[in-house]
Amino acid sequence: MAILDTIALILVIVGGLNWGSIGIFGYDFVSSLFGGMEAMLPRIIFTLVGIGALWSITLLFKDKMFHSEK
Repeated sequence: MAILDTIALILVIVGGLNWGSIGIFGYDFVSSLFGGMEAMLPRIIFTLVGIGALWSITLLFKDKMFHSEK
């Protein structure tokens, strides 16, 4: 599970940095690097970032689950 947690964290960081660049500079790095919003690759990356964010929700509860079992 540690590998999946790391991948999810990397995806969420990429997504967060991209949203920050959109908010601050009005520039979408992922879309511009991979062919624009209509191209398939940015849509795949955005989907993976979303799945990574969903997985990261479980990270909020991991420590609480381990502490409650003791």
